[in-house]
Amino acid sequence: MSNRSISWAAALRELKADRGIRSAVREERLRSSAGVRGAPALAMSVWRGHSSRRYVVVVQPLDTPDLVADIGAVTLAVARDERGQASIIAARACEAGDPGFLGWLAACAKLGAHELHAYRLAETAPERCAVAVDLGGVMNQTASGAV
Repeated sequence: MSNRSISWAAALRELKADRGIRSAVREERLRSSAGVRGAPALAMSVWRGHSSRRYVVVVQPLDTPDLVADIGAVTLAVARDERGQASIIAARACEAGDPGFLGWLAACAKLGAHELHAYRLAETAPERCAVAVDLGGVMNQTASGAV
């Protein structure tokens, strides 16, 4: 048996520091291969929110205006730098047929967004709002469509 003593105060400081580093919202790329029976693979990615929860999203081009026509989703307007590092420009909790979505989309394009990431697994409006806050930090949905 070892007589090594553990500094619990130092260990707790390290844990707190690690949690602070990990709390930043970040993308964790998924590797995908060709779909079953030769169908093209669906472009997907994962975002880890402030809460450290993981959200699997479908990646689509920015010019997808009917993204929320039939079903609600949390949409992320995403820009990529020259190294391929993704950053969220804005997050929006959308209901089906969201009338302000196109205005929000245009505002995000002006801010440099190139992709839309859609999270569709939140079933209710409050769940979508919670996910948008976890990923975006603030609720970006407004009636005017501003970011």
